[in-house]
Amino acid sequence: MQVVKKSGIGMDGSIASINGDTSDAVKLDSPYETVRQLAACNAVVVFSMSGCCMCTVAKRLLFGLGVGPVIIELDEHSAGPDIQAVLYELCPDGQKPVPAVFVGGKFLGGVETLMACHINGSLVPLLKDAGALWL
Repeated sequence: MQVVKKSGIGMDGSIASINGDTSDAVKLDSPYETVRQLAACNAVVVFSMSGCCMCTVAKRLLFGLGVGPVIIELDEHSAGPDIQAVLYELCPDGQKPVPAVFVGGKFLGGVETLMACHINGSLVPLLKDAGALWL
């Protein structure tokens, strides 16, 4: 399982250089910018809550397909509530903000959308296009 450190974005919202040198870290100004940067820099990102069963379903589906998503556990992140508010704005009415899945820099949706894409056969092509699968 990949953790947020691989993305170069620390738990405090700072972005480190690729070599991991934190002296060059840049602090992101907003939770929106944190979400945007994470989604843009990684093939697949899952914003999750550690105790959420639907988040576990989404992560297990992706792992089962051979994808190693970057996982951000919002309840363990210093800006978690603020990031969750940004995700809530992205969700259609009535949809839960977590899990929130980004593929190829674009917001895919929650577990319902992820499962629907998997069932209708469109998920694997999306993951291939994003560079998350090399099948």
